[in-house]
Amino acid sequence: MLQRILIVTAAILLAACASTGGDARKLQETLYAYQSTIRWGDLGAAMGFVDPERRDELQPSDLEQRRMAQLQVVGYYVQSRSEPEPGRYQQVVEIRLVNRNTQVERSVIDRQSWRWSPQDKTWWLESGLPSFARE
Repeated sequence: MLQRILIVTAAILLAACASTGGDARKLQETLYAYQSTIRWGDLGAAMGFVDPERRDELQPSDLEQRRMAQLQVVGYYVQSRSEPEPGRYQQVVEIRLVNRNTQVERSVIDRQSWRWSPQDKTWWLESGLPSFARE
């Protein structure tokens, strides 16, 4: 009897945690794929996650791309996440970097905003790629 109660409670909790807007499974797949792309430093592929409506304005300059090529991502840590409304998702990520030339480690904070596109059936990154410029 106790086992059944625990199973039912777990099912209710999982349903309550599910995203109310967009596709929660697709969101998790997208976030994982984006994280992997950033960790491997593939900026061309990372731009594929950026909202097509904003891709041109958010494209890193040649100088920014050359600077990013000097960096190795050594850590990607989600600090917080929220769903402010259905079909919207935000997360704050700490990205740890090492400069390949100086071997100096530092971190940047990336505030990501994602939106669900019912037409494309995908999540798009509205905030653009993280800024790796030293601040």
